[in-house]
Amino acid sequence: MREFRGDLHVHTALSPCADDEMTPPAIVARAVDLGIDILAVTDHNTAENVPAMVRAARRTPLTIVPGLELQTREEVHVVCLFPDLETTLDWQEEVYRRLPDRENREDLLGAQWICDETGRMVGKLDRLLLASAAISLDEAVAAVNARRGLAIPAHVDRPAHSILTQLGFIPEGIRIAACEVSSRADRSQVLARFPGLSDVRLIVSSDAHRLSELDGSRTRYWLGRPELAEIGKALAGLEERKVRVDWP
Repeated sequence: MREFRGDLHVHTALSPCADDEMTPPAIVARAVDLGIDILAVTDHNTAENVPAMVRAARRTPLTIVPGLELQTREEVHVVCLFPDLETTLDWQEEVYRRLPDRENREDLLGAQWICDETGRMVGKLDRLLLASAAISLDEAVAAVNARRGLAIPAHVDRPAHSILTQLGFIPEGIRIAACEVSSRADRSQVLARFPGLSDVRLIVSSDAHRLSELDGSRTRYWLGRPELAEIGKALAGLEERKVRVDWP
């Protein structure tokens, strides 16, 4: 068993709200510099930059976990992580089918850059990504689990696009792997505001939209190998795998 520092929620320049500096080689270099071992690529409703991130991380100690950040019908943001690129792109196509057929307003929302592993901008995604897909939260979690993935409601302590602010509660019996809280969150303050989280596995991820927001990650995972199945076991507390958050 070995300790890995993990950041399971990072955006690239493909997310319109992310800085153009968030190119694959820049993210990889910064993550390695900070001692991050596992990094999940989670752009809004898309995984188009995941292949470039995987290629950029080759021959480095960084493991890339493929995924995306889904906005559900209820406007809940859910980090969806998958064991391989093929499964991730399959889920991306399902999300694309359920997004509104509208173009991105770059002048209002920002550009959606598709990058290669060298950091070159090779194209733009024109479809609107900052929108809700016609997929309910329950349906999304079930579909991610069926694909051997992990579903993690994002930034549950924030006032926007949180499962708690949108629904007011975590549905009973929903098979989420954990809940993510913001990178500077204080556990006692979060639990005082949301006592229902006391029985839920909490992790911290950066939700980085710019390089300065990649802060080294305060969540540590004890795993046999740096892969999604092992992370799932750690979140569930199985087979001596475990998770620890360095709370302030």
